[in-house]
Amino acid sequence: MKKQDSVFSDRITDVPRSFIREILKVALDPSVISFAGGLPNRALFPVEALKEATSKVFDAHGRDVLQYSNSEGYPELRDYISARYREKSNLDVPVENILITSGSQQGLDLLGKIFLNDGDGVVIEEPGYLGAIQAFSLYKPEFLPVSVSSQGMDVERLSSVMSKCPKLVYTVPNFQNPSGISYTEQNRRDVSRALEGTSTILIEDNPYGDLRFTGEPHSSFKELLPDNTVLLGSFSKCIVPGFRLGWIVAPTHIMKKLITAKQATDLHTTHFTQSIVYQYLRDNNIDEHIKTIIDVYGRQCQAMLSSMQKYFPPGVTYTEPEGGMFLWVELPQNVVALDLFELAIKDKVVFVPGDPFYVNRTRTNDLRLNFSCVDEETIVTGIQRLGNAIGKIAGTGA
Repeated sequence: MKKQDSVFSDRITDVPRSFIREILKVALDPSVISFAGGLPNRALFPVEALKEATSKVFDAHGRDVLQYSNSEGYPELRDYISARYREKSNLDVPVENILITSGSQQGLDLLGKIFLNDGDGVVIEEPGYLGAIQAFSLYKPEFLPVSVSSQGMDVERLSSVMSKCPKLVYTVPNFQNPSGISYTEQNRRDVSRALEGTSTILIEDNPYGDLRFTGEPHSSFKELLPDNTVLLGSFSKCIVPGFRLGWIVAPTHIMKKLITAKQATDLHTTHFTQSIVYQYLRDNNIDEHIKTIIDVYGRQCQAMLSSMQKYFPPGVTYTEPEGGMFLWVELPQNVVALDLFELAIKDKVVFVPGDPFYVNRTRTNDLRLNFSCVDEETIVTGIQRLGNAIGKIAGTGA
């Protein structure tokens, strides 16, 4: 260990930096077509409506809205979230079981804080959300990867690792990040049965659930496994990410610990932005706004799928998501995605190689593409460039 590193905690030493944040620096070049970031489409941010909501908040609450507030979150906003679960998902979620967080990413950190000791087991999807891998890595768990496919989680593998009594099972069952897949109804029931009678907590992270542009929704784990499920939600994908507003739904005995951890972290999520978002939700039809997002993302996704069918060489496969913001590409076995990245960036197109979505694999032959913040014409151009790069590297390696 270098001398200057000896002052740092063991906890931070092995936590990976965000690979995507590093790629985004490259993507700042306006000539580069980026399929890398998991960014909502900025053209769809309801700027004028939020400006109006902000003025109303100041007019109604003045200086009070700039004061400290309670740790649990703005009561009216929590009421709204509770009512929406009842209306949209037929879930009875009491207000007292909702905690407002600084984005759902903070929810992951708080769950790590209250549950994980060094070496505790955490089941993680493979490939899995790198933000969860990074958040939980701080608490030095033993990651237990379980692969996901078009059907959902590998239940046989899950049942096997349950013998290690993991503390947590982390899932993104709707339009998963990074793969774009969704768990089938049967898979959700099978996963739930694997956890029945255990003390393991299943985390259902659902930031993309409203962004469905085809197919039918399925049951929440909260319905199938109510006593063992914690829900994470977010306003980042359906309103704006910059406000950093999310929430946790948890049983009462867990919520008490979460509130304590929240108070130790930041006292409370900003009262100001909570008030603005609540005012926006009161004054506007969020479902109409979400429909606009869905229409745009659906067209962008289809443009990407059609372009890949046209421009990708044989031997490349990819998922076909029913919603969300991502899809997953598997390259021929002889192609390393990191090597492809180095070649593709010369052609001014970037993506995220598969490596950071795994906890124990490197130099993989897969990658993630984001379609939400690139217009359809640019998607076609970018996929053509990427297809050319795949053809070059696959031909070289053949």
